[in-house]
Amino acid sequence: MTDSRIVLITTGGTVAARRTEHGAVPVLSASDLLADTSLVAAPAVDAVDLMSVDSSAITVSQQTQVVRAVAAALTDPDVDGVVVTHGTDTMEETAFLVDVTVDDPRPIVFTGAQFPADTPEADGPANIAAAIDYAATPSNRGLGVVLALGGRIVGVRGAFKASTTATEAFDTVHEALGRPLISGPLPERLARVDTFALYPGVAAGIIAAAVAQRAAGIVLAATGSGNTHPDITAEVVAARRAGVVVVVTTRVPHGPVVPTYGGGGGAVDLERAGAVVSQWLRAPQARMALIALLSTGHDADDVAEFFRRTDPAAA
Repeated sequence: MTDSRIVLITTGGTVAARRTEHGAVPVLSASDLLADTSLVAAPAVDAVDLMSVDSSAITVSQQTQVVRAVAAALTDPDVDGVVVTHGTDTMEETAFLVDVTVDDPRPIVFTGAQFPADTPEADGPANIAAAIDYAATPSNRGLGVVLALGGRIVGVRGAFKASTTATEAFDTVHEALGRPLISGPLPERLARVDTFALYPGVAAGIIAAAVAQRAAGIVLAATGSGNTHPDITAEVVAARRAGVVVVVTTRVPHGPVVPTYGGGGGAVDLERAGAVVSQWLRAPQARMALIALLSTGHDADDVAEFFRRTDPAAA
């Protein structure tokens, strides 16, 4: 491992945060993070301070900057892997965007922390050490992007943040989802995709409003196995007529979305109305996929094929 070369890209987050009277804020650089990290057999680490943001405030433009930084690091054939430090609030979104757009077998690891760096419970140094160790291990090639936190490695496809405080911050919908890739570089101008959580009494007008504001896509986090009110189905029909791609997933953390129910607002009805059912990816990652797909010129049929290929049987 000592002959390995890793690129460490920092983006802020709790792992780089210290407490202030106004709350914890990211202030530590890559060199600061490495100075606090104990590596048993340290590979060479090239540090890139890309940005310093709270991941709850990260923009899609900044997420694509992370994609480009990872891709740029991997243009060097002497680099064995990449580690990205990132806030846990939206880590699975940025990491997933990297996973579907960067086609390279070398390990790419996202890591962060649940506790600021100046707290007794600080978990960042151990997580960074584990991430670097993983990235420097040749047998981890070809597995796609992973998250390394709390002593656990979680594949990013289907991952979601499961705890606000536990060091094992992430869980997964399924451990072996398929990995479809999205061809074409992400442009500077990205498609707008809105996400709405559906609930009893939801106003169907939210979809019409998104269409009026020129959203290119909409992701619906429906109840149960992709179900909602018949009024939403009618709005989906109108959105599809306007050329807006609609993806339906669920608010439920585990299990596939299988169209089963009718009644006007079931997933069967939504699918007939033209919506694409995301069987496995939940709303945050479904939105990232839809942004990337629509931004690179893919149509509704391509979107449907992408989500079909996330099925574990395609892995």
